[in-house]
Amino acid sequence: MAIRRKATAVWNGPGKTGKGTVSTQSGILNKTQYSYMSRFESGTGTNPEELVAAAHAGCFSMKLAFNLQGAGFTATEINTECEIVLEEGTITASNLTLVASVPNISKEKFDELAKDAEQNCPISKLLKTTINLNATLK
Repeated sequence: MAIRRKATAVWNGPGKTGKGTVSTQSGILNKTQYSYMSRFESGTGTNPEELVAAAHAGCFSMKLAFNLQGAGFTATEINTECEIVLEEGTITASNLTLVASVPNISKEKFDELAKDAEQNCPISKLLKTTINLNATLK
């Protein structure tokens, strides 16, 4: 069974002075502003790289939760930060920083399950870039 999700971007005007909005099927983003300023400087609104970072952090965290569950563990908390690096018009890296609390798991098993999540969450598979994971077990 295929899962299908949609988002819409509308852009008006030229690249540098124009502006746009993004909306998601769920409505959580509803005509959310984005622009040159919010992407390349520090303007109000979101940007594509921030949205990719949120998607990768969320996807990775959920994949790790499923990996842990499959191995008989339950995390108290999985906290993942994702930094997307954009250089000269290309995403060159997705840097994941993970801090997790998982009772009764060895560091070796944790690292194994985190590495699998890094390589196999759907967003990791989608990105054709270097993915770096820094994982900490509390």
